[in-house]
Amino acid sequence: MVSKEDVLTQLDEVLDPEMEISIVQLGLVYDVRFEQKDGVTHAEIDMTLTSPGCPVAPEIMAAAHVAAISTDGVESVHINLIWTPRWDPKVHASEDAKFDMGIWE
Repeated sequence: MVSKEDVLTQLDEVLDPEMEISIVQLGLVYDVRFEQKDGVTHAEIDMTLTSPGCPVAPEIMAAAHVAAISTDGVESVHINLIWTPRWDPKVHASEDAKFDMGIWE
């Protein structure tokens, strides 16, 4: 059975092209849920972007979809682009990503 961690591992390969940091490490992936219907595993992924006007939004979304659908056991994927809560690197990013961005607390 596929797990949230399996999908996050695949999504960790997707980099924000401007920062060259994983979307998972940046904290842009808020949730991964699964639905089973007729023996098919569908993944619903809630994610955001660093800003509403992100110029590479289509590329990031497409790369996230390709990464998630390549997870063993996942047959379909839907990416939900959400803006609440607003992304804040001090709150959502991993310690490694904060270090790479020069955020010291």
